Amino acid sequence: MKFGIRKPSLKKRILARTSIKRQIIHRAGLKMPRGYGWLRNPKKYAYNKVYQKTTFDIFKLLKKLFK
Repeated sequence: MKFGIRKPSLKKRILARTSIKRQIIHRAGLKMPRGYGWLRNPKKYAYNKVYQKTTFDIFKLLKKLFK
């Protein structure tokens, strides 16, 4: 598990929004409501919950500094 600053990746950010799988699910209307990740994939949900609490995003940090 990682601790500290998350390294931003522009490539991953773009691919996550433009993937074929995402487009198919979105257009078919198969999306689950927000917060239902634990129902779809509990193991991934638990990992992401811990990861989000042990690391922080550099862009959020900059946003707080220049607010």
